Formats: sequence, structure tokens, C-alpha cells
Amino acid sequence: MRYILTAEKLLTPDQTVPHPIVTVEDGTITSIVSLAEAPLPEGPRHDFPGAVLVPAYFDVHIHGSAGSDVMEASEGALNTVGSFLSAHGVGSYFATTVTAPVDATLKSLHGLAKLMGKDLKGARPVGIHIEGPFISHSKKGAHPEQDLQQPSVPLFDRMWEAAEGHIRLMTIAPELPGAIEVIERAVSLGVRVSLGHSNAGMDDALRGIHAGATSATHTFNAMRRFDHRDPGILGVVLDRDDLFAEIICDGLHVHPAVVRMFWKEKGADRAILITDAMSATGMPDGSYKLGELDVRVKNGKCIVGEDTLAGSTLTLDRGVRNFAEFTGVDMATAASLATRNPARMTGLDSQIGALQPGRTADITVLSPNGEVIETILRGQRMVSC
Repeated sequence: MRYILTAEKLLTPDQTVPHPIVTVEDGTITSIVSLAEAPLPEGPRHDFPGAVLVPAYFDVHIHGSAGSDVMEASEGALNTVGSFLSAHGVGSYFATTVTAPVDATLKSLHGLAKLMGKDLKGARPVGIHIEGPFISHSKKGAHPEQDLQQPSVPLFDRMWEAAEGHIRLMTIAPELPGAIEVIERAVSLGVRVSLGHSNAGMDDALRGIHAGATSATHTFNAMRRFDHRDPGILGVVLDRDDLFAEIICDGLHVHPAVVRMFWKEKGADRAILITDAMSATGMPDGSYKLGELDVRVKNGKCIVGEDTLAGSTLTLDRGVRNFAEFTGVDMATAASLATRNPARMTGLDSQIGALQPGRTADITVLSPNGEVIETILRGQRMVSC
């Protein structure tokens, strides 16, 4: 099937195409030209006057949504999550686990592995992000303390085998005994390593980077606080030009003023927007599950215990709009933090994060202020929000 898309503009990795004419054939982008360069071709056409075409968003840190948790590892759960995400402009995501008993984690990883590559509804899981169990007791956040594990290459290998090689990202606290060896093992298998849930000092954080870590997990949250005489892991994350860094831009996890500071330090090439969303996302207030944790949600805020944040109810399109609002950047720049940068960090930038001829037609159609008008995945028009 062949059709044409038109809009006000289209964002490529290095330029903005005014009045684009995009030809899609059998789910693939075959041509992108400007109306100033060529006349409109014949054939079926979908016009989006005033709209902006961007690559479908890519969320590398999401636990669930619409009442389903990815650790259910069922086709039904991932279809629910994928359908919800596609309505919010997301085309790809990493199914993110949370610390749980080892057997439960291995079962989830095995189930998720069987679903990778299947023809699921909506956004596609293109890998697994394991967040825990190799994290700090003092910076565990909502992760259950009794299930935290000391970093161990044999245990990592069990998880890798259960996931059938689909682990693409791992969060780890670099200060823990055995962490450097696990980082080196993961990197040797092509896994990207992110430093997080960590009480590391500067030296331990640098050791983690030298071992191969390339990113930081939800910067500021579950991290040792910055001190001007002892910068710690947060000082390293903000100082290093070669380190990617995630941020949850919901206005709850990080104050807008701190988001602006983060932007000044990490910039357009290293900042990554994530949601850390859980099953309560898109649902009314109430009680929900995050892995095996019981989480209560009130006014959209996810809490365990007295006041510990447990993920979020943020959607990535909202996060992009928030980032633009908080920092004053244009929508093109904000969108790149949810498209190009996560793709570069994960090594998937040859497949995800850009609109170019020869690539799969995963396209999000935005209004000028960043609202999702429609999402097109694999060339198919999805149901919009």
C-alpha cells in the first residue's frame, strides 16, 4: 500500500523540512521532499495542515501503563501497554523490570523474551531494561529491600539467558562490590549500562564509567545528593560531556528550575526524556502494582510507604511538552530528547529516532504546541489520544 503525508514541517536529524511530502509504501518511508522541490504526486494522501512530523517517541524506561505491568510478561499486557503508548506518540520502548524475587524476575524475563519481535499492538518493545536488583540499599527508592542483590556475574548471566539476549539496558549502582565486573560483563555482551539508584562517590562513579557505563538513570532521583566539596555521582553525571542522562520531566520528580540546570549541563546531545511510568498511567487514582509492589496513586502521584515516589503516571508526549515549557526550547529540540538521543544511547539509531527514506514509517504527528494528533507505526495509522 502506498500513500502520501503532508504537513507544515518535518524534523530530520539535522534539518527541518518545510511543507514536507512523505511517501510511505508497504510500511517504509520511500521519499521525503519539500513541496518547494517537487509537485504533489498522485495517489491517496493524508494532509496535516499546520502539523509537525517527528519520529515516533522512544521510551527506554517504562514499567507499564493502562492498568498493565510489563513484568506480567503476557501478550495481553504488552498489547495494552503498546496501544496506550502509541496513542501518546510512542513507537518503541524498553520493557523495564523492577526489583523482585530472583525467580519472579527470571520468569518475567523469559516471558518478555518470547514476546520480542511478535506482531504486538501499538508501540513495540525493542528490548529489556533491567532496573535492579543490583542497586544501593540506601538509594533503593521504591524497590523492595529484601530482593536487592549484590552484583554477581553468575546472576547477571542467568538473567541474560532467561531474556535470550534481549537485555539492552541495565541500571546498576557502581559502588557495590562486584559491580565493576558485572558492568564489564554486560558491556561485553552489547548491553548499555546506566548508573543509578546509587550512593556512589565521585571515584566509584568514574570507575563505573571507565568500565563501560554510558548513561545515568532518572538523574537526581535515587542518587546521592550533590555537595560542593564532595560532588559524588551526581556531580559526575552533570560534569561528564560523554555521559547520557535520563530525566523524568513531570514537575514532581524534578523541580522545573532543576530541569533547566540539567539542560544547561547535559545539552542537546546527551539529555534523554523518560517516563518511568507504571501501570497506573492513564488510570484513575487508586491502588496498583509495580512489579510485586503495592503502590497507591493520589492526584497522579505514585507512592509506597510514607512518601517514597514509585515511578510516575507521566506520558512521554506530556514530558516533551513539559520540557519545552520548563526550559524554553523549541518543540523540535524537546522532541529530539525522546527520539534521537535515546536511540543513540542504546545503539539503535540506525533503526529508531529519525525520519529518513528506507526506514520504517514510525511517525508522530504533532500540533505546533506538541499535542499528539496521530501516530503512524509501521506505516499504519493508530488511534490518536
